[in-house]
Amino acid sequence: MEGMLRSPRALLLDFGGVLADAPPQPPAPPDVVRRLSQLVAGAVSEEQIRTDLTEGARAYALWRDEVGGSGDPVELPHVQVWGNFVTRTWPQPARGAIAREATPLAYAWTWRTEWQVRPGIPEALHAAANAGLPMAVVSNTLCGAAHRDFLAAAGLSDLFAAEFYSDEAGPRKPNPQLARLAADAIGVPIGDCWFVGDSLHRDIACARRAGTAAAILMRSPRTDREPPHPDLHPDAQVDDGHGLLTLLHQSWGVVDRSSARR
Repeated sequence: MEGMLRSPRALLLDFGGVLADAPPQPPAPPDVVRRLSQLVAGAVSEEQIRTDLTEGARAYALWRDEVGGSGDPVELPHVQVWGNFVTRTWPQPARGAIAREATPLAYAWTWRTEWQVRPGIPEALHAAANAGLPMAVVSNTLCGAAHRDFLAAAGLSDLFAAEFYSDEAGPRKPNPQLARLAADAIGVPIGDCWFVGDSLHRDIACARRAGTAAAILMRSPRTDREPPHPDLHPDAQVDDGHGLLTLLHQSWGVVDRSSARR
């Protein structure tokens, strides 16, 4: 850690890798394949659907990486994600059937039964709430409704003053506008917010461009897969919510005795 951080007046937190964690999901989940097959009424075989979902997930991931390095990226509408990356070669009636259900299908493709709240996150969020810090979710995602429903089921939704997802708001991190929208919504200047994310190239870059008080990197499996960035360095790095809570305590001038005993 590079010295004491100034106490925040609000927290902006990423979803995947910060609030929740999950093992990688297969790009063609059987339930999504079945749902697509029913919608196209046999016009495309299940084998082809599986292949196109797998290839589509890969192409969408490549697109996200490409736009993340260029200017101020914005999210694609659900209809475009399906049409550009999955159903591009399908017969027109089948493409139309998927387009009409683009949003519920995006939800199904996003949702993961394996999602779990990351260790220490409830403790950190409750401590921040008890200290009077408003909090907002700032997340890139194909379907924010799935993230919102997970947080509600986990009993964490009431702790957030706002939730901003790229598919609903438009901007995609590292576009700083997504963080600024969240800060405006919770009524705290962006320069008084801590930004917590697990991606150097998306989250830390977004925080720097937006002008947050601190950029906190919370390590996840994705963090270790990213290439280094010579010009981006977080103000602090933590392993999970327990580490975030320790940072908060330190910024408040409170000794974290549990950490001191480790």
